[in-house]
Amino acid sequence: MKIIKKLSEFIDEEIGDAKKYAENAAMYKDSDPDLSEMFHELSEEELGHVGKLHDHVVKAINTVKESGKTIPPGMMEIYDYLHKRQIERVNEVKVMLAD
Repeated sequence: MKIIKKLSEFIDEEIGDAKKYAENAAMYKDSDPDLSEMFHELSEEELGHVGKLHDHVVKAINTVKESGKTIPPGMMEIYDYLHKRQIERVNEVKVMLAD
């Protein structure tokens, strides 16, 4: 299940980058609309990466379940916690991009 940990770390990094780009999109919205739009697009791309990484986490979890193997105790609780936190952070970025 090391892959789930690795993918979750990548997801966190992508969310952080998406937030950074969204902040810059807001910063340049009035002074440089073209630059702002580029940052907005970059933020959206990072959110797309989050989605792709998440899809592979779900696939890895389902593969283990379908194989009849047991997911280590506590692993799903940790994943559920991280996933909930990641969803909250993604939603914050989406709100920033909607402004």
